[in-house]
Amino acid sequence: MNKAMLIDKIANDAGITKSAAATAVESMIDGVTRSLKKNQRVTLVGFGTFGVSKRKARTGRNPQTGETIKIKAKKAVRFKPGKQLEKALNK
Repeated sequence: MNKAMLIDKIANDAGITKSAAATAVESMIDGVTRSLKKNQRVTLVGFGTFGVSKRKARTGRNPQTGETIKIKAKKAVRFKPGKQLEKALNK
């Protein structure tokens, strides 16, 4: 499912226009993004939790040339599924 398909599903399920559903989806994405930028967790009970983890700088290897390269430290988004989501997937 892509973003457009999700907007269609929300519009149909909620009985609202596609533009209203698109606004809701954009607002949710914006809210999650802003919270993660502030290093805050976003918990959607039953669905899961979005969080930020920090990856340390490390050395890697270019697989084509075998050359050693430096990989910079960065933040990564992590998602931990909730119990209801895991239960639904493993029925």
